Amino acid sequence: MTSFIPSITLPGFIFEQPAASILLPVLLGSGVGFAMRPKETQKTYMALKQPPYRPPPQIFGIMWPILYGLMGFSAYRAWTTGMNTFDAHKTQLAKQGATLYTIQLGLNLIWMPLFFKYQRPIEATVDIVALTGVTGYLTYIWGQVDEVAGWALAPYLGWLCFATYLSAGVGYLNDWDLAGKERPTSTKTHSTKYVDEKDA
Repeated sequence: MTSFIPSITLPGFIFEQPAASILLPVLLGSGVGFAMRPKETQKTYMALKQPPYRPPPQIFGIMWPILYGLMGFSAYRAWTTGMNTFDAHKTQLAKQGATLYTIQLGLNLIWMPLFFKYQRPIEATVDIVALTGVTGYLTYIWGQVDEVAGWALAPYLGWLCFATYLSAGVGYLNDWDLAGKERPTSTKTHSTKYVDEKDA
């Protein structure tokens, strides 16, 4: 059971302000996404062997800002509810959840570099399994503080379960080795040139 650990928890003033609470994960997540160069990331993604039901890469760019926003909204609801109640147990749960929230945000932000930049599918899958577990517990904790906060995390938790399946599936189908999987961009050109020279 994780306790409230101030040294590794985001400061309370972030959770107290709805704009700051919502925008922080959106901006951090978007920043990491752009740092990974979306076009290169999509090219690598499409070149990998994929498990069934994998969505097109554009879906991730739509889903994640929404999920980050819901995540921040949940943090705002849980923190303000917990800090403005006479129920000491809810206050403690809100603080405990703030530590869990910070941990899960860190785990979330390092997944993409692990998977795409460093091409470490095993470590990335371990990371997302831990992330899903922490988020599940966070949903339970903050759901006791404020039902809306718990439900706001539900889509994120569901998406993480699906993302865990994708991460593990891609790793397994590609023998846990993503190095050199980029799809050649000139294959069609070379093939056409070969056919033209053969016909000549």
